[in-house]
Amino acid sequence: MKRFLLLMLISILGFSFQSVAQGNLLITPMRIVFDGNKQKNELNLMNIGTDTATYSVSFRNYNMTEKGNLELIETPDTTQMFAEPYLRIFPRQVTLAPGETQVIMLQCRRKPNMKAGEYRSHLWFRSEKNNEPLKKKAPLLDSNQLSVTITPIFGITIPIIIRSGAVNVSSTLSDLKLETKQDTIQYLKLTINRTGNISIYGDFVIEYIPVQGKPYQIATVKGVGVYTNINKREVSIRLNRVHGMPFNNGKLKVRYTSPDDAKYVVFAEEEIEIK
Repeated sequence: MKRFLLLMLISILGFSFQSVAQGNLLITPMRIVFDGNKQKNELNLMNIGTDTATYSVSFRNYNMTEKGNLELIETPDTTQMFAEPYLRIFPRQVTLAPGETQVIMLQCRRKPNMKAGEYRSHLWFRSEKNNEPLKKKAPLLDSNQLSVTITPIFGITIPIIIRSGAVNVSSTLSDLKLETKQDTIQYLKLTINRTGNISIYGDFVIEYIPVQGKPYQIATVKGVGVYTNINKREVSIRLNRVHGMPFNNGKLKVRYTSPDDAKYVVFAEEEIEIK
């Protein structure tokens, strides 16, 4: 029944719910937060490919750059605390037939001496190569030839966050700038500024307000976060020309809001005049 319901959600929502897919593995949700006294959570995995696949599950730790890239690190610096020591996961390896689902259980074990703030690690789902017996192959025509087979290894990382004690976060938007590339494609560049002891994560909505006429939406971007190891992040958002004309006059209004699965809150908003 669970598999049937998940398939129905996928077909109806088209992956628009909180999920991520890569290498034929679908994971729901795409991030997990342990706050308050919450101790358990779960991830739903589904093989959306046509072949049986095996995935191993382990921890990785990353820092975020101001460009939004993630860099693998081994030890935390003064701006970050790892969640890995306080987490248990089961199972650590799954094999899924096409269309099959599996639940990964996560347990958070807090300790009394944990500092207030955010602890973050990532679960890494790594696709293991197929270990089935090799089929009979035709012999090489030239024994001096070298045969090399390259098998891509897919991986997906999911942030796991523990919030402890008194936490707070706020944000502002700055450095808004409209840019045109290739003479026709327009982007809005901006900076998210974060303050507080936890990360912030939300969606962008951009409206065009013409000099005359009603405002209309020209861009949305979901799932943009700023982790605790940085205080600002640069973002570039492509704008959609609804009527095929460049945005030459009026204003652009930008809202940074809570994600779809949370109570609606506007984290920050700003406007830029364009001429």
